Amino acid sequence: MPRVVGIDPGTVSLDAVALDGGRPVLEVSLPTADATADPAAFAGLLRDLGPVHLCAAPSGYGLPLVHGPGLTEEQRRLLLLAPPGEPGGIGGLGALVRALELAGLPLVFLPGVIHLPTVPLHRKLNRVDMGTPDKLAAAALGLAQALRDGCATPGEAHFILLELGGAFSAAVAVEGGEVVDGMGGTSGPIGARAAGALDGEAALLASPVTKATLFRGGVDDLPPGLPDREAVADEALVEGAVKAVLALGASAPRARQVLVSGRLGRRDALVDALRARLPRHEVARLEGFSSVVKEAAQGAALLADGLAGGAAAPIVEALRLREARGTVLDHLLVVSRTQARARLGLGG
Repeated sequence: MPRVVGIDPGTVSLDAVALDGGRPVLEVSLPTADATADPAAFAGLLRDLGPVHLCAAPSGYGLPLVHGPGLTEEQRRLLLLAPPGEPGGIGGLGALVRALELAGLPLVFLPGVIHLPTVPLHRKLNRVDMGTPDKLAAAALGLAQALRDGCATPGEAHFILLELGGAFSAAVAVEGGEVVDGMGGTSGPIGARAAGALDGEAALLASPVTKATLFRGGVDDLPPGLPDREAVADEALVEGAVKAVLALGASAPRARQVLVSGRLGRRDALVDALRARLPRHEVARLEGFSSVVKEAAQGAALLADGLAGGAAAPIVEALRLREARGTVLDHLLVVSRTQARARLGLGG
């Protein structure tokens, strides 16, 4: 039975879980700032586990199932989506990836939603972030929950994963066990710290738009003196999430279940508000196997387990991870591929 590790580099916390034959043997959640301040110490924590078969590494915006260590510079740029000299959205993520490589761990970098063959081409047009690898990992945990709740195979599962994180809100549509659509944190509803999908005119006024721009403009940035500030914030979060669920229903009409994950998804009031606003859906929390680490880390560990031939292999097969292809820049019409690559410091 494989021993594997799953890592979720969230904006607020960096979580890791190790499974040995499907059983948790390590669960750790650290403030992201602390973990990235000393990446060698975090890598050492995982190395001290002893030999592992596979480690699902922090994967940024995703790569088509690339095995490491030994990423090329181009792969690093595509993973971080940041040009030279710009730290990226999560400061220190690149250094963390390098520390894991130097530790000699058998890494795998997971794809994002946009890399999957199960998402039709027309839904990928002008999209980069349809759901980063951590959102895909949480969807994998949703498939595990469906199997636990009585589905005979992953193909019987239909749901919309709704992630209400400490910074971003996002949603992923799963139908017949396959991911068919998604709204990533930078292209979906407003979040706690992030604006989500930017109004084009707002983006123009905010120019130059940097990576840091994508990590602000959420409800936490509402003016402190705003009357009923908390109520306005909650209404923005809930209504944005509801709109995301209903919009993805066009891509996944059989998905009548909504699984809520993420840091804000633990708030009973928000979940109750979602149930009230989505009376035709079954709204439930995404339940994993750990109360210590976030859902995405648990899902990443399951994907590593499945890729290593463990019990989660049917989930990996349903998601068709091994067929992931391309880059996040492949479907842009609003900017040329050459311009996009140049922005990242890459040649044509």
